[in-house]
Amino acid sequence: MGFHEQVTAPKVSTLGRGASEKRPLLFSGAVRVRTYVYVDGFNFYYGSVKGTPYRWLDFMALFKKILPSHLDILTIRYFTARVSGTPDDPDKPIRQQVFIRALERHIPEFEVHYGVFLRHVKKAPLAHPTPDRAFDYFIKTEEKGSDVNLAVHLLRDAWLNAYDCAVVVTNDSDLAEALKVVRGDFHKRIGLITPGRDRRPSRELLAHADFARRVREGALVASQLPDPIPGTNLHKPVSW
Repeated sequence: MGFHEQVTAPKVSTLGRGASEKRPLLFSGAVRVRTYVYVDGFNFYYGSVKGTPYRWLDFMALFKKILPSHLDILTIRYFTARVSGTPDDPDKPIRQQVFIRALERHIPEFEVHYGVFLRHVKKAPLAHPTPDRAFDYFIKTEEKGSDVNLAVHLLRDAWLNAYDCAVVVTNDSDLAEALKVVRGDFHKRIGLITPGRDRRPSRELLAHADFARRVREGALVASQLPDPIPGTNLHKPVSW
C-alpha cells in the first residue's frame, strides 16, 4: 500500500471558543492543546547542559515546567547522532546510549531519531602562514541529518494533523523555513524554546513563532531523571 493510501488530508482543528478556522486560540486554557516537541539534541546539549551537572535530564519534566500547563505533550522527538569515543574519552558513546535508554524507559512519549557523524580531511589556509607553508590539512567532524530529520518530521506531523502546537527546541536558523511553512500553510501554532539562558533567540526563528521560552538553570535543576531509572539498572554515569 502506498503512502497516499494510508493517510488522509489533515483537518484544521480549533483550540478554543472564538478561534478562527485558520488560527486557533492557543492560550484559551479551557481546552487541552495537542502538542509535539522537537528537540535539536546537539543544539540543546551545547546550549544548555554541556559542562554542567544537569545532563541526566528528564525532558518531559523540563518541558512541563517551561510550557503552559494546557499544552498536552503527546510526543517528544529527539534528534541526535551516535557519538564516537576519543582517545581522551573512550566512554562517550556508552554514556550517550545509557542516557537515551533511560529516556526511552522513563518517558513513554519519547522517540529518538538518528543522524550521522561524518569525518572529512579538509585543506584550509593557515591563520599565520609562512613563506613555505600557507595551507594545512585537518580532520573535520560534522553532524549531518538531524536538522533535516527534524524539519521533515515537523512538516510530516503537521500534514497528518498530529498536533495543534509544535514546540521546537533549537537556535538553528536553518529551520526557519520549516517553521514558516508549518505556521503559514498548515495554520499550526509554533513555540520556540532557546537552549541556554544567555543565548539570544535567532531572529529568523522568532519571526515564525507564536511564543518563545528559554531553558533556565532552575528548570534544569528541578528536572533531573531518577537514579536509577525505576524498574531498571540504568544509572546516571559517574562522570556526570
